[in-house]
Amino acid sequence: MITSQFKTIFLFSIIILFASCNQEAVKQVEIRGIYGNPKPLWDKGYNLTELGVNAVFVHSGSINQEMMHRARNEGLKVYAEFAALNGKNYVESHPEAWAINEKGEKVEAASWFMGVCPTEPGFRQYRFDQLRKLLNTFDLDGVWMDYVHWHAQFEEPEPILPETCFCDHCLTSFSTDAEIPIPEGSTAVKANWILGNHDDQWRDWRCQVIADWAVAFKNILNEIKPEAMLGLYHCPWDDREFGGARRRILGLDYELLKEPIDVFSPMVYHGRMGREPEWVGENVAWFCEKLSIENDVHTKVWPIVQAYDDPYEISGEEFEIVLEGGLNSESTGVMMFTTNAIAEKPEKIEVMKKMYMNLK
Repeated sequence: MITSQFKTIFLFSIIILFASCNQEAVKQVEIRGIYGNPKPLWDKGYNLTELGVNAVFVHSGSINQEMMHRARNEGLKVYAEFAALNGKNYVESHPEAWAINEKGEKVEAASWFMGVCPTEPGFRQYRFDQLRKLLNTFDLDGVWMDYVHWHAQFEEPEPILPETCFCDHCLTSFSTDAEIPIPEGSTAVKANWILGNHDDQWRDWRCQVIADWAVAFKNILNEIKPEAMLGLYHCPWDDREFGGARRRILGLDYELLKEPIDVFSPMVYHGRMGREPEWVGENVAWFCEKLSIENDVHTKVWPIVQAYDDPYEISGEEFEIVLEGGLNSESTGVMMFTTNAIAEKPEKIEVMKKMYMNLK
């Protein structure tokens, strides 16, 4: 016979178990962000916290003390987007940093993006000095590296994927680091010899060059503002897309990047890349599994989704699908590109507010 005391203990245990399971089911979201200067929303009279926003991601060149002051007054975290390997306006006056293709020619701009040689010493120092100045000027919560790949363009349905860089800096560095003597000849001869005889070593070395940029940024953050986070905006392709071009051409190796990077922000711009809105959630789930996020307490995933109307108008319904997709799997944050794109469309503001307020 079951005693009254036993029944009480049994029922209490069931309640505790149910509450525990229910608590585990609650999505823990750290970041409800926007990308872009908050001014378009502020100009419309919004307080961002009233929209559920708790973080702004802003291009480093757009940050000023007035913006910082208002953001802090609204209780917002501020992260700076930093254009690491965008060589526009630099290579024109510093031709030694111009990326060189396998024919020995200067590369042309890939769509609207102009890359740069990642090994050129002068450019590296130029960017590192800019980062130090930024961190010493503003009290930031973190820095998000952008354009962290070899010269190419992935934000298109048909990406531009050139072979680079075969400048003297890269050829010498590869030969030294990989301990592979390169035969004499023209740049084109050397490039074809490498691709034909040491392609695997070449791809590995290029990935290490990109990872070294992240390590250098992390070291600078640790030196000046160790509590600040290092994030990465990056191509969202899986391992097989475009012949494995994410690693093969762009030089993005997640295993190498996991050590210095605190937060990965895959740029899941579905419209721009010719994908369906549902692809966002599928990609985020794949990425979290790829990085083994479930078992990794160090690495976070906060995707950035598309709100801007290019190459077609993103509806409020579509915007809601990609916002939800950005929070799929083990993702603990999301943001959208761009602030201006939602500020000019009331239905998108309402979608963001509804979702973000429900996540608080």
